[in-house]
Amino acid sequence: MDKLDKIVSESRKNAEERGHSYRDMALKMFPWICGKCSREFTRENLTELTVHHRDHNHDNNPSDGKNWELLCIYCHDNEHSRYLDAVSPSSASSGEKEATQATSKPFSNLKDLLEKKK
Repeated sequence: MDKLDKIVSESRKNAEERGHSYRDMALKMFPWICGKCSREFTRENLTELTVHHRDHNHDNNPSDGKNWELLCIYCHDNEHSRYLDAVSPSSASSGEKEATQATSKPFSNLKDLLEKKK
């Protein structure tokens, strides 16, 4: 194995160990509940619960857990999408943005539909 392969291999190993250690710590510290949608987790579905770094810095892992929150995989993906949208410069003009925004209101008559079922 050449020098570069060894460095990459060690880096991946260290990142994996770091990931397991802070995840294990977070799962011991916090209840197994998503911090956004409040979905509860058990040992059977615990793989769907992730540790989110609030400041988005995966190397910032204080032992008190103040930079972590447990999020389900769906809320975690949503949080990162929102973060990327907020920090990424938009290449679209404001007119193009308006054209791509949703205009549908699928739940606007939900109250009426629910009342009809009663």
